[in-house]
Amino acid sequence: MTNRFYAILVNSLVASLTNTFVWFAVTFWVYLQTQSVLATSVMAGVYLATVAISGFFLGSLVDRYKKKTAMMLSSIGSLILYLLAYLIFVSVPSSVFTDPGSIVLWIFIILALIGAIAGNLRTIALPTLVTILIPEHQRDKANGLVGTVNGVAFLVASIFSGLVIGFLGMFWMLVFAIGITLLAMLHLWTLSIPETRILHTDAQPHSIDIRGTIRVIRLIPGLFALIFFNSFNNFLGGVFISLMDAYGLSLVSVQAWGILWGFLSLGFIVGGLAVARIGLGKSPLRTLFLSNIVMWIVSIFFTIQPYILLLAIGLFIYLCLIPVVEAAEQTIIQTVIPPERQGRVFGFAQSIEQSAAPLTAFMIGPIAQFIFIPFMTTGVGVDLLGSWFGTGTDRGIALLFTVTGLIGLIVTVMAMRSRSYQKLSANYQKR
Repeated sequence: MTNRFYAILVNSLVASLTNTFVWFAVTFWVYLQTQSVLATSVMAGVYLATVAISGFFLGSLVDRYKKKTAMMLSSIGSLILYLLAYLIFVSVPSSVFTDPGSIVLWIFIILALIGAIAGNLRTIALPTLVTILIPEHQRDKANGLVGTVNGVAFLVASIFSGLVIGFLGMFWMLVFAIGITLLAMLHLWTLSIPETRILHTDAQPHSIDIRGTIRVIRLIPGLFALIFFNSFNNFLGGVFISLMDAYGLSLVSVQAWGILWGFLSLGFIVGGLAVARIGLGKSPLRTLFLSNIVMWIVSIFFTIQPYILLLAIGLFIYLCLIPVVEAAEQTIIQTVIPPERQGRVFGFAQSIEQSAAPLTAFMIGPIAQFIFIPFMTTGVGVDLLGSWFGTGTDRGIALLFTVTGLIGLIVTVMAMRSRSYQKLSANYQKR
């Protein structure tokens, strides 16, 4: 892999870390200011929904401009929005930010939110740069490094956002975000990316062109099925996103849970480094399915008994495999989709796949509250399973996790044996 690619990777790490840091910090700060769970839940919903919707547009920008230009637009957008948020913060009384219904507060939140989401333009551009800079036989390892970068950004941002808000406050958080974003822009300006021209194959290269993107994906047998398979996995994964904190806090204190998550986040890094070192094998699609099978088997058993060590081991394995699955999908798309369409396809996949988790988040709360928890507290589950599985609210959540794992395992095995995925695998091998 070239030194140029490593330089771009470091630049992307700094930018991703900054954007993740901003959003984590703003979320913590809003809760501390307003003491409103509703405010933070609305923020999370708006953030996830915006990420899902924006992928179509951001993907078209990656294809419309040179990749360096797209990444520079990402940083410029983040910088401008962070500056506007800073100006609002220093120009109004601090008491305004304690009211969860304050229009000024929500303008501030939206500016920070969109500033962080502008970083997704880089997220979509980076795998297309892998196609440009890395020989095909090394792309799986490069994608592993991209996963490692995302893991490091998540880990560091989750730790330092709380520390900065707790010890320094929002003012210095914004100063750091503006300063580091500016440094990332200046560093990116010095980098040379050998992309001599922008390739266009359609008559309207400056449009989002969702219809054309769908047409390109349909030309690759099984690729649509892969995107929807990953979307379904994200739909099931939303169960864990929504309920894992509640389950974990039934086993340990909030302090211990926070420290544990700091350790578990290393799983993203370990998984990404493993791919970077050994690759994905001759068939990334097979590796993707096998990783999913392991993930869902782990999901069946990691809450089978209320032990924090069992949960921690299961979650660590689960998080290690996420970069493997992501790298496999990226490698397949980089191989079967023409470079001039990869931005739109990556953006399309991000929008479709990311839209699944928020949908689950809205649905799973009532399902847990009115079906699974009563089943294991006062329902027939107490007599059927209680003697060995345990009873109570936490065991209702645990049973939901187990059922989710079973569904995921069944769907994965069925998908692996389907004709669509066999065609996609054969198509990949021909390239």
